Amino acid sequence: MSDEIIRDAANVPDVTEEPSTMENTSATEEAVAAETADVQDDAPITADMEETGEPSAPVANYSEKTLAELVSLFEELGRNAERMKMNKEAEAIRTAFYKRLAKEKAEAGDAVPEDAFTEIENGFKTYYNTYKKERAEYNARQEQEREENLAKKEAVIADLKALVEKQEDVNATFPAFREIQDRWRSIGPVPVQNYRNINDTYQLYVEQFYDMVKINRELRDLDFRKNLEVKEKFCEMAEKLAENENIVEAFKELQKLHEQWKEYGPVAKQYREEIWDRFKAATAVINRKYQAYFEEQKEKQVENLAAKTVLCGKVEEIADREIKSSAEWNACSKEIEDIQKQWRTIGFATRKENQKIYDRFRAACDRFYGRKREFYTDYKDSMNANMAKKISLCEAAEALKGSTEWKKATDQFINLQKQWKEIGAVPRKKSEQLWKRFRAACDEFFNERDRNVKPENNFYGNLKAKQKLIAEIEAYQPTGDETRDHEALESFMQRWQEIGFVPFKEKDNVAQAYKDAINARFPDAAKVRKSHYAKAPKSEKERLIQKYNQLEQDIVTYENNIGFFAMSKNSEPLIRQMQEKIEQSKKELKDLETRIRSIGDEE
Repeated sequence: MSDEIIRDAANVPDVTEEPSTMENTSATEEAVAAETADVQDDAPITADMEETGEPSAPVANYSEKTLAELVSLFEELGRNAERMKMNKEAEAIRTAFYKRLAKEKAEAGDAVPEDAFTEIENGFKTYYNTYKKERAEYNARQEQEREENLAKKEAVIADLKALVEKQEDVNATFPAFREIQDRWRSIGPVPVQNYRNINDTYQLYVEQFYDMVKINRELRDLDFRKNLEVKEKFCEMAEKLAENENIVEAFKELQKLHEQWKEYGPVAKQYREEIWDRFKAATAVINRKYQAYFEEQKEKQVENLAAKTVLCGKVEEIADREIKSSAEWNACSKEIEDIQKQWRTIGFATRKENQKIYDRFRAACDRFYGRKREFYTDYKDSMNANMAKKISLCEAAEALKGSTEWKKATDQFINLQKQWKEIGAVPRKKSEQLWKRFRAACDEFFNERDRNVKPENNFYGNLKAKQKLIAEIEAYQPTGDETRDHEALESFMQRWQEIGFVPFKEKDNVAQAYKDAINARFPDAAKVRKSHYAKAPKSEKERLIQKYNQLEQDIVTYENNIGFFAMSKNSEPLIRQMQEKIEQSKKELKDLETRIRSIGDEE
């Protein structure tokens, strides 16, 4: 970020001009001298403005552009026919590109390889170096042309000097003088250091020519009229410029008018004061606006400095915060980015303070991002340690997956899965790969375990059997014969009771489907169900044994479900719930066993 070069309005030249005068000649030439006495060219109007570095229109803001957009902009600039006059735009794009490149490299940190940005950077360098080489050649040509123009103008002055020294009749010399003036105006700019001297020399010989020649009234008046017409147009152009809202552009155009004004000779004496006052009045309007514009710019710069000082304080506060987690770093980074966006919307500060306030802001941002890089360096070390732990768990799971000790291995797998969840993050590139490896070992064990499950514990087989029975119930068409329909219902209910347990997560759904199917086909099912269950064992011992068997079956179901839950995300609460039920059921089993033995002893 650099200061905008602002021309101080106090340095705007005070444009004044005094019409030139001339002493009378000898008595015999008095009549001619009276008409030619004030025909000298106007005195200089302003300071030499050729290539003085006057303020130019502000260059576009490219800070929000992406790297690809900046490369594209530079490529387009390289094809622009006016590109040799667009050096400020070229340098602005280049500055924006390398600022953006540095920012993205800093934000990417170690997460992105160093050569990730090489291709786009090399592409930009190619376009930029081609442009710089072309511009260097262009500048060399321009300098050579200026030297050639200087030689041409020196030749014109030599011809003008010779014409003055000839002292021939005006009818012969005046057309030659006009041709010399046309040649002079057709020649382009000269080196800056020679500009004033070459123009002063030319003006000197022009004045000497008008002093020397005995120009007749007709030719002289014709010349005066021509000059008056041109200078009236210059006045109109200057007055039009005074209405231009872009005061910087208007001021630049005014300087060109002043240069052109000096290229033309004088007007008739009676119009000289009037035409000059008109041109000077228009110049004064633009100069006042120009000065007011830069005074306003200075006030805005003071306001901008205050606004930027506030933003510096905010960034410094964030940079000094105690930040412990990745989420907090991300939140703070977002705050910094928002502040940086605000910064870019604020214009330049005063020339004296602009670089200082930028250095302060940049230092605070650098301190924050430096601390962030240190945090993520440590975070990366932590992730690598976590990765080593998860690799160890993968190896343990792979070593265990072939075990046929189903109960023991299931508990061990559950413990491994619990440890896996307790381990923190690992590098993103390895996370999915490690999880798939660990999951594959778990799946292999549990799939093999399910294939070798005992028939009475074949939960998924039981589920299929019950679903098949439900479909059979739904397809049954009541005969209207109460006895036959009652027997069919009893058969369905008996077959349902004979089928073992289903997976825990399917239990409620399949039970409800069975109940809906029974109720839909057998309106009196509730009475039959009571009669059916009335046949259950009546003695206390039989009841306790039945409850004991039920608890054993429940424990097997819970343990099996733990295996299923372990394969799902966010299953830790369900696993913990199942483990609590298992412990509670085991306590009840011991109590039931004691009570059954006690009844047996009494019998």
